[in-house]
Amino acid sequence: MIKRSLTTTALALVIAAGLLFGHLVWNGGAGQRMADALNYLGLEGPSAAVAATPDSSVMVPINFTELAEKAKTGVVNIRTVKTTKEGGPVFRHFFGRNPFRREDPFRDFFGFGPQREFKQRSLGSGFLIDDQGYIVTNNHVVEDADQIKVRLYDETEYDAKIVGRDPKTDIALIKIENNGDDLKPLKLGNSDALPVGSWVMAIGSPFGLEQTVTAGIVSAKGRIIGSGPYDDFIQTDASINPGNSGGPLLNLKGEVVGINTAIVASGQGIGFAIPINLADGIIAQLKDSGEVSRGWLGVGIQNLTPELSEYYGIDRKEGVLVTQIYEGDPADEAGIREGDIIVGLDGREIKTSRELSRYVAEAGVGSKLKIALIRDGRQKTVRVKLAKRPDQEPTLARGESRSDGMGLRVREIDPQIAEQLGVDPDQSGVVIVRIDPESAIAQAGVRRGDIIIEINRKPVDDLKDYQALVRKIDQGDTVQMLLRRGGGAMLAVKFKR
Repeated sequence: MIKRSLTTTALALVIAAGLLFGHLVWNGGAGQRMADALNYLGLEGPSAAVAATPDSSVMVPINFTELAEKAKTGVVNIRTVKTTKEGGPVFRHFFGRNPFRREDPFRDFFGFGPQREFKQRSLGSGFLIDDQGYIVTNNHVVEDADQIKVRLYDETEYDAKIVGRDPKTDIALIKIENNGDDLKPLKLGNSDALPVGSWVMAIGSPFGLEQTVTAGIVSAKGRIIGSGPYDDFIQTDASINPGNSGGPLLNLKGEVVGINTAIVASGQGIGFAIPINLADGIIAQLKDSGEVSRGWLGVGIQNLTPELSEYYGIDRKEGVLVTQIYEGDPADEAGIREGDIIVGLDGREIKTSRELSRYVAEAGVGSKLKIALIRDGRQKTVRVKLAKRPDQEPTLARGESRSDGMGLRVREIDPQIAEQLGVDPDQSGVVIVRIDPESAIAQAGVRRGDIIIEINRKPVDDLKDYQALVRKIDQGDTVQMLLRRGGGAMLAVKFKR
């Protein structure tokens, strides 16, 4: 009887708790309502900012209050002033004119006259990485700034100076002088271990509203948005608005996993952050020397396509095709050739050109690497010592590439055409000057200006070679061509004559 009474009481208590919890959740604020329900029943609610699901593998946020309170001490507001020249009539079209000054109408009409200087003000965000006063932000926040002011969460303001910038990744390091203040830096996390679907929080100063907190999830990783050669962004739906640039993207442990950088205007709140693992080495170099030195292989590359795989007679669907060799650079000295397909780097499989570019850059100047490549259907390994990446791309050793076909008119590459195409006058091959839009090769996607360098795996050095090879192709035969297109990309096309 006593056991049955206890069981009935316990059951009633569980039912009551369930009904109360359901009522509170139904009326909104599930996390807080859960705590209220537990407290109402005399039970202790969770004290952390997150709770684990039954399998303890997924962290579910109850609220972000503690996380935001702890992280805000390391987030800073950055205000800059830069001096620029007035842009004449175009500038006045967008920004207006001074209503109190008499303007010269002929100056507006002809667009000449002395340009006035004006002060352009902007703002952004950043975060402390140590107690010495080093702050990470975006390059575009502080680039060309004449004056940089940093404000902490407690309204303390400092003058800051630029330690170093890296425009290629949009990362900058600035510094304030710590005069014994108790600076509270943020801890850097591991962006490689950040799973898609996990919760993240962004802190910054969107629209000038300091210490604004937004939250969302990681919706994708490894995103390429065309901002530079090292794109590898974290995509999130945590609101990243103007002024958030340079602020931290945090995981639920309060660790920095990304640097808020960009938004997509038409993306309904989609934002992008630089992974902290990508930024870590860059920050260290900026701190040590004020600049970033990257490894340089000295090749033009592109992703392997199914058509190129078929052309070269290999089974692989992924890899990196070498389209140019820069004379005298590491790849040239190591014996790498145009047409080689790079598939590995120091035991790491290489699937895309971006992977190769990133790994080579991160390896650093002077690194000695083993490169696995496929040549003539056979795999081999070459050793290469990386040089320093030049500030600007070198002039192409070989000309720009463009596509090809039959039902076309071609001519040799003379100095005049080479200048028009921007290629080396010694470029081998023939250039397409006219193409029949109804021809089979036109349907394969070739264009005027494409350079034919091989037909059925036979090299085309000049017009004589081209004509001799074409004569051997009968009506109905399958034709394979290897072409170059702008920027050095190589294409393989296949069609029937």
